[in-house]
Amino acid sequence: MDRATRNMKASEDLAHPADAAAQQRTVPHRTRIKLCGLSKPADLAHAIDLGADAIGLVFYPPSPRSVSVAQAVELVHDVPPFVSVVGLFVNATPDWIREVASNVGLTLLQFHGDETAEQCESLAGVAGLPWLRALRVAADTRPADLVKSALNYSAASGLLFDTHVEGYGGGGKVFDWSLIPAELARRAVLSGGLNAQNVSDAIHRVRPYAVDVSSGIEVAGAKGVKDHARMAAFVRAVRAADAE
Repeated sequence: MDRATRNMKASEDLAHPADAAAQQRTVPHRTRIKLCGLSKPADLAHAIDLGADAIGLVFYPPSPRSVSVAQAVELVHDVPPFVSVVGLFVNATPDWIREVASNVGLTLLQFHGDETAEQCESLAGVAGLPWLRALRVAADTRPADLVKSALNYSAASGLLFDTHVEGYGGGGKVFDWSLIPAELARRAVLSGGLNAQNVSDAIHRVRPYAVDVSSGIEVAGAKGVKDHARMAAFVRAVRAADAE
């Protein structure tokens, strides 16, 4: 399309804003997909082949999904352009953040512990990277609580909503999705007990910007062991939901 044609199209949109808005609504929403807790080269390669938008690496040693710096360097070696590499940290020290970020090609940090907004910004500054804040949703959480947290962590690139469980993440449990206010959906990365069977319902109800899965793509009863068939089924379910 040449410049004259583009200018004419823009003028038509301004003259008929309702038509332009209707046309925009016909463009299907594409939910971004993050496959998390990957620890083997074959799993990461499969995630990329499936079209995952982001892969998550866990840098929290107590987790069965944790990887070392050496493992992570090997894992991300062949990650292609436009696939984000997200490093998950839990109450990490600046030195640990610095060591990981200086050796592993991360594009985003995910803080999943008890970090305050000030600590998140300080740790992200050490790495020189943008960051996500995980918000753990408990049974007594109210929508107003999430709005307050979103304002508190306004410097975050996004908010990951996960189920509150003992420990930090990976519980495979679902929370009440209706607690997420509609105004936060654009910043939302929905997590917590998602799998190929329920992710379509989650997308239709929340319309999050992205979904994040870890335990839902693993071999039953084997934390950290990814199931390639379940990975593929999850991605198919997300794409099918977007098309509906």
